[in-house]
This record gives sequence, C-alpha cells and structure tokens, in this order.
Amino acid sequence: MRFVKRMTLNSLRLKVLLAYVAGMVLSITLLVIAAAVVLQSDLLARMDLADAAEGLVDNIEFDSRGRPVGFDSSLEDRAWLYEGPQRETAYRILDEAGNVAVFSSSGEEFWSADGDLVRLARGNFTFEHEGKTFYGATQPLEHEGRRWYLQFVVSARFLEVVYTVAFPQVVAAVALFGLVLFIAFGLCAYITLRYTLKPLRDVSKSAAAISPRSIDARLNTEAVPAEIAPLVDSFNHALERLERGYRLQQEFLGHAAHELKTPLSLIRGQVEFLEEGRNDRKALLSDVEYMTRQVQQLLLLAEASEAHNYQFSVVRMHDIAHEASTYLQRMAESADVHLTVLAADDEVTWEADRGACFTLLKNLLENAIQHAPEQTLVSMEIQENTITVRDQGPGVEPEQMSLLFSRFWRGAHRRDHGAGLGLAICQEIAMAHGWVLSAHNAHPGLAMTLSRASDANDSDVFKSAQ
Repeated sequence: MRFVKRMTLNSLRLKVLLAYVAGMVLSITLLVIAAAVVLQSDLLARMDLADAAEGLVDNIEFDSRGRPVGFDSSLEDRAWLYEGPQRETAYRILDEAGNVAVFSSSGEEFWSADGDLVRLARGNFTFEHEGKTFYGATQPLEHEGRRWYLQFVVSARFLEVVYTVAFPQVVAAVALFGLVLFIAFGLCAYITLRYTLKPLRDVSKSAAAISPRSIDARLNTEAVPAEIAPLVDSFNHALERLERGYRLQQEFLGHAAHELKTPLSLIRGQVEFLEEGRNDRKALLSDVEYMTRQVQQLLLLAEASEAHNYQFSVVRMHDIAHEASTYLQRMAESADVHLTVLAADDEVTWEADRGACFTLLKNLLENAIQHAPEQTLVSMEIQENTITVRDQGPGVEPEQMSLLFSRFWRGAHRRDHGAGLGLAICQEIAMAHGWVLSAHNAHPGLAMTLSRASDANDSDVFKSAQ
C-alpha cells in the first residue's frame, strides 16, 4: 500500500516503468508477429536451405579420383531423409559441365532439366515435381582444383509440417524469453530509478526546509542528475534573487522606520509646545510636510519596484521632458536656477510607462536643481538613445559615486533635507524598462545619463515587461 500511495499518476518513476512495460509488450508482440509472418512465407525456408546446403558441403566424401561419392559417416543418422521412399528431400552433386556425379535415391528423373537447376549458380530455386512444390539451394565447392555444385531440395509440405510443429515452440520460447527480460530488466529499471531519483527526493526535502530564517540556504547539485541540474541551478538563482529582495525589504523597512522616527519626534515636540501655550504652527506644518514627502517617496519606491505596475506604450520623450521641467519651474525659480530642455529631434520616441518615465525625468531634474549653484544652468539633452541631465554644481566625490543610487543616501551639497530616495526610484524605473542609468563628474557639475538598448533589444524588453 505504501508503494501504491507513493506511485501517483503524475510520478516520473511510474511513467518510466509504464513506458518500459509498454516497450516490452510491444517488442514481444512484434517478435511473435514477425515469427508468424516468416513461418508463413518461404523466406525462412530459403534461408534455412541455403544454410543447410552450405553445411552439407563440408561433409561430402570423394574417391581416389577426386569424384564425389556421397556424404561421410557423420550424416549417417540423417541418411533416411534422402534415401527413403517418401521423396520429401533429395540432393545431387554436379560438375562444371552440369553432369551428375552423385544423386540421392529419388533418381535422376526427379530433377527438372531446365530452369534454375541447370544454371549452376549459388542461390535458391523452386520447382514442381509430381504436383508438389520443392524449395532448393545450390552451393558450389572446390576439391583438388575442380569445381562441383551441391543441390539440395526439400518439399514445401515437409517444411510446413516442420514449421507447424516448431511454431508453438517458437511462441513459447519468445514468451519465456520475454518473461525473463520483463522480470530482469523490470527489476533493474525499478532499482535504477529508485537510486537515480533519490537525489531529487533529497533536494525536495531541502527545498521544503527553506524559510525566511534560512533563506540563505542553497540546494546541493552535486548528486543531482545532469538533466535535472539546470532546474536546480535555476531554483538556486531564484533563491538568490529572493534573498536579495528580502534583504532589501528588510533594509528598506529599517531605513524607513529610522527616517520616519525623526519627523514624528519633532511633531510630538511641537504638539507638546502647543500644550504649553507656545504655538509654532509653521514649524509643525514643515515637519508634517517633510514626513508627507518621505511617505510619498516610499510609496513611489515600492511602486517602482513592482513590474506589474507598468503599462508600456510609445511615448514622445520631448513631451515628457517638457512636462517635467514645467512642473519643476517654480522650484528652479526659488533656487535661482535656469532649466532648459534640448532635443535635436522633437519626435524621438521610446517604449515606456508614461507615468514612471515622468517620475524618472522629474527626479533627475529635481536632484540637479538641489545641487546646482545659484544663477547656473540645469540642462536636459534628448538624443535618439540617451537622455542626459547635467548641473553646474560641485559634483560627487569619486569614493561616493557608488553610493549615488543607494536608498536613503544624501549628498552633502543639496539644499533640502529629502529622504534620499529620488535617485533610487530612478534606478528602479530604469531597471524595469531595461535602461541603464549612470553618472559621472562633468567638471563642473554632475551628468546623469539614461541609456536605452538598441531598437531590437528594446522591443524585447518591452514585450517581456508586458
């Protein structure tokens, strides 16, 4: 019962065993059918006669003159086949001229005087005698430099009797042979499958034991069959991505809690001041606005990290850039910074989610405004496959360049006290689109470059993201 329960209909082991059983049954059936067809035709008779004639050649005796006189004593127990009155078998030996040197008791009149019998060539032949069909074979031989020909024939009815008796024995032999093969190979197949699939059972147990507390665990592929190893490797890669995402989420939650703790403490202090009669409404609103911005940035980051939030279409990048610069115009005026959008071709289009693309370009411009000195230029240049945002600020220290897109990291020269999530959001959006966002010091200032793949690759990214 335990074996039956484990061998479910969707079991790989059961399917392989069933395929083996079906193959064995089909093989035995085909063997029986082939044996029946061969026995019912004259093909087997011709093959047997050719082999018999070839064997008889080695038993021919010759006299002192080198002429054949019959068969040696080793065939005495089968002499009745050729010498009895039944005339179901016969033989004769001819020289190169076709003259008969020796023949059996059937007599010379038994043999036909024309046709294949007198051509004296190696091979099979058929002829009729007294209304009976005979199958025969001609076998040449050499003796003392002379060539002779042995012709051996058997009646069709004699072969039919022999094969009728032999057919049940052939079927029984095939059945016995098949049964032995079925048991032997079936046992071998079961043992082989049992030990071959054991690593898969071990891997399944290891996979079932993985939890958030042991998400760093990986499945062992050393004993896994080569055909299954790629699947296990893919599962390990998926675990790595899950672990990385899990760590990022844990880190994200920790940073978010830390970042929200400060404005909440300030708001609490402001409320306590209100209770004491010291009303600082402006400071309280400023703290609320700061925390609201942080929460909004956190929500944007969460949305940017989920691929199903994107709806791709063909968008004109110049329109989105102009919309983002218009949205930030008041901030630029407050910082005494001039915004400009440059495009050699206003009709440049990319495959993108329009809302996410607006957020990306807006954050890049906003970041440039925060670091640009007063009375300087922040530019956005749109080309066929790249978009570059540049400010005229102090740039970023080389050792801090790797931290530029990290979550909650803030540059030293920005004007506001943001959450440090703007560029991290840009990076997530770029990755979701299959784009590359990079940065380098432009001396002066920092240049942020957004690059997309070639048109063919971009189409593939667009389809996969959908």
